[in-house]
Amino acid sequence: MERDDIIEYSLDAHHSEEEGRKIRRKIWLVTLLLAVVTTIEVAVGAYWKEWFPGHWQAVKWTFVVLTLVKATYIVMTFMHLGDERRNIRSIILLPYALFILYLIFIAIWESQYVHHTWETYL
Repeated sequence: MERDDIIEYSLDAHHSEEEGRKIRRKIWLVTLLLAVVTTIEVAVGAYWKEWFPGHWQAVKWTFVVLTLVKATYIVMTFMHLGDERRNIRSIILLPYALFILYLIFIAIWESQYVHHTWETYL
């Protein structure tokens, strides 16, 4: 007995074969970019002592930047935020940016307090 409540989405594709190729090419390029960035992160994590001796700060900032690149591509491509209008993207991304800036502010403020406290007691 065949179910009639299952929708066959492949039959509902309303685009040509050429548009399908473009979509698949975009998916492959984004996947390749994410794989390359991940490979760089793993390589830097595994060999940072040999490649960047004494530059731990640079290694940390490299990870932060590469992680932000990956997050941006994932959100813009796979969550379809890149297809939205600029105003909608701003409405979605601005609260996150403000929250991250707030967390950075709190971390710096508290680190100054801890530094001052250590100097006072030592």
